[in-house]
Amino acid sequence: MPEQKQKVLVTGGTGFTGSALVKRLLERGHDVRVVDNQKGLFHDELEQLGAEICIGSVTDRELMFELTQGVDVVHHLAAAFRKIDLPEEVYWDVNVNGTRHLLEAAEAYGVEKFVYCSTCGVHGNVDSPPAAETAPIAPEDYYQYTKYEGEKVAQEFIKKGMDVTILRPAAIYGPGDPERWVILFRQTKPGTFPMFGDGNVTYHPLYIDNLVDAFEMAVESPQSKGQTYLIADKEYYTLNDLVKIVGEVQGKDVRIVHLPFWPLRATAAAVEDVSRAADIPPPIFRRRVDWFRQNRAFDVTKAERELGYDSKVDLRAGLRRTYEWYQANGYL
Repeated sequence: MPEQKQKVLVTGGTGFTGSALVKRLLERGHDVRVVDNQKGLFHDELEQLGAEICIGSVTDRELMFELTQGVDVVHHLAAAFRKIDLPEEVYWDVNVNGTRHLLEAAEAYGVEKFVYCSTCGVHGNVDSPPAAETAPIAPEDYYQYTKYEGEKVAQEFIKKGMDVTILRPAAIYGPGDPERWVILFRQTKPGTFPMFGDGNVTYHPLYIDNLVDAFEMAVESPQSKGQTYLIADKEYYTLNDLVKIVGEVQGKDVRIVHLPFWPLRATAAAVEDVSRAADIPPPIFRRRVDWFRQNRAFDVTKAERELGYDSKVDLRAGLRRTYEWYQANGYL
């Protein structure tokens, strides 16, 4: 790990992923500046640990220039994430324009390293698993599309000689995640699980500490300049296996009940339409149910070879830590 103390800017730094990175950077002795558009679950904890926190948006170009001045490293994690009622212009303004604002500021102030957090979702459904970085780009929703458009902005600055690295994380989980995986824990807790489809599609988890390792390695490795890396744990799983392991961590031998997928998809589409007309959040929607049909499996050989990446925490260990956090914090 670098011995030299750095001034680091982390965007989206009070959320689940960003806060884990900020904590690691503070442990390393770096000065950390955080910007997020909301206080987030970990705002107070990070402030107590010594982070300098600004509540603001990456869409504010003037603010991004102000916060980037004097910074050595930028980790850009802030994003408009999937919300069913979020207008497309918000995704574009945050994920594309916000990325440009930060890169322009980083260029202007001579930032040494810029790490852009994209998503494995830019590859869409993986037809020939596992997918490497060269696999087809096929985003399936506007979030994924704008994240790849953000990558294109990063590539513009790479061509100008800036030291920029793009990371595409898989399905992030771990202690501190208040919403993504807790649903899976809750649904397996009774000991039965409704599986829509055959459950043989693949899913690729990424434990939060493994991802934070990758952020650090992207900064440390000279080879990472101008490169793009998929980041995931060593193994991917079928949904059937994943559900069984989540149950196992909770002491349950989960019985999987298989049901047809497409009626669920049609129902989700109809509920979305009705909810939109009534101006209420839909209780079920297509993006969520597509979890049952999409293949997600990735080849992380490039990150292992060039960064020295090694996903040290395996699925069972990571799930146990996550389960304990959910229990301790009242989520289960």
